[in-house]
Amino acid sequence: MRMTLRQLAVFVAVAQEGTVTKASDAVKLTQSAASMALADLEDGLGAPLFDRLGKRLQLNDLGRFLLPQALEILGRCESFEQIAKGELQSIDLRLGATLTISDYLMPDLMAGFLGQHPQAHLQLQVGNTRQMIEAVSQFQLDLALIEGSCHLPQLHTIHWRDDELSVCCSPDHPLAQLDRPLTIKDFENIEWILREEGSGTRDVFNNAILKDLDSANIRLTLGHNEAILKIIAGGLGLSCISKLALKPMLQTGQLVELITPFWELKRPLYMLIHHHKYQGPGLKAFKKFCEAQSALQM
Repeated sequence: MRMTLRQLAVFVAVAQEGTVTKASDAVKLTQSAASMALADLEDGLGAPLFDRLGKRLQLNDLGRFLLPQALEILGRCESFEQIAKGELQSIDLRLGATLTISDYLMPDLMAGFLGQHPQAHLQLQVGNTRQMIEAVSQFQLDLALIEGSCHLPQLHTIHWRDDELSVCCSPDHPLAQLDRPLTIKDFENIEWILREEGSGTRDVFNNAILKDLDSANIRLTLGHNEAILKIIAGGLGLSCISKLALKPMLQTGQLVELITPFWELKRPLYMLIHHHKYQGPGLKAFKKFCEAQSALQM
């Protein structure tokens, strides 16, 4: 067998980074050495692993099929080497989280994990649910915590904990002034300030609320919870947003929660891991820590 671990490492790096230039930095090789390693691997296999689009390299069908196996080989070799040296396996994880989770849950989660594993190194990438699903499916992340649902068969979706959203507005908004229980009709022709399409928060609104409001006026969409909260606190429109984000402004009286028992606004939060991802001790430890923290919230 002529392939080497270095060739596999370059293959994985190019798949994750998209160019040989970025991949060479990741594996600490010169660009020419990385290009030669990839060329030697493809020559040895007798087939290309990428489609070339200028300097950009995109995995072809064979490359996508072989990437999970290359990752597992490299992960097991690293574990083998550290055990042989009598070392504890280092923890170096690439984590992802959607915006609400990254702002209100990840700081405590990461701090707690680092308290138990002070030598661990954690990297966090933030995006909406669609972006996190794509990153995990492309092996750019070891694990992601998301607010929305995922139906890709290659990804393992683990129910982590639950979150609840609320419809909220300024205390001066006309709906907040009504001295009676609200009905769905009260929300007709109301202006909404919402998260962008592709976010888990927006999915809840679309599935639970939008179906009942043919005349919903979505005035503005934003990619950040804090910006939405400040706008509606200024008196413009309503929003549907996680109670995790809403809580501080409810406590100060800047916003009020509208009682809407006719809409189910509870949602599950998930952990995402690729089915073919090699789960070393570090990844297993972080997953177990997340599950333990979730149990404490019940």
